[in-house]
Amino acid sequence: MPKIAVVDKTNKHVKDIELADSVFGIEPNGPAMHAVVVNYLANQRQGTQSTLTRGEVSGGGKKPYRQKGTGRARQGSTRATQWVHGGIALGPKPRSYRYTLNKKLRRLAMKSAFSSKVQSGDLIVLDQLTMSEYKTKEIVALLAALGADRKALIVMPEKNDMVIRSASNIPGVKTALVNTLNVYDILNADKFIVVEGAVAQLEEVYA
Repeated sequence: MPKIAVVDKTNKHVKDIELADSVFGIEPNGPAMHAVVVNYLANQRQGTQSTLTRGEVSGGGKKPYRQKGTGRARQGSTRATQWVHGGIALGPKPRSYRYTLNKKLRRLAMKSAFSSKVQSGDLIVLDQLTMSEYKTKEIVALLAALGADRKALIVMPEKNDMVIRSASNIPGVKTALVNTLNVYDILNADKFIVVEGAVAQLEEVYA
């Protein structure tokens, strides 16, 4: 079982804990993580892009010139696709990009993401994260002490509005609960900060 140090807000060593092999110690599966990330990004798309076909562009009701005798190709409308200000052929129309992946693949990708952060040394276990007031400076100081002053994902065992709101306006910093985690956010973060209470919850859910 992989061991990891638990630290406090000043990055001082508090104790060591053992992580479950089945969650934090597997061989990361790259294709599974890739498939889940692509699925997540596809599901974020709004699908509202739209172009006008020749039937939807205004105007063009009159035949631009007579059928024969001009030496030019016959034309029925100035809104055909080859004309300037004409309609668009085969352009995008509103649609849903959503699709689903099976649960087994999603679980494998999540555990692979956890394990990859352990192997790269980017998993930080924090003994506790409490705040008495809304203070962005406290979160900034915490991240600086942990060496996570770039992109960081903070996972909490339960909702804490003070932490969430204090971290919300720091660029590159996201907060999440165990049930709102996704593979994309884990892999996108330079440092994966998990409060100790959330580690047990992750092991319970994904073991």
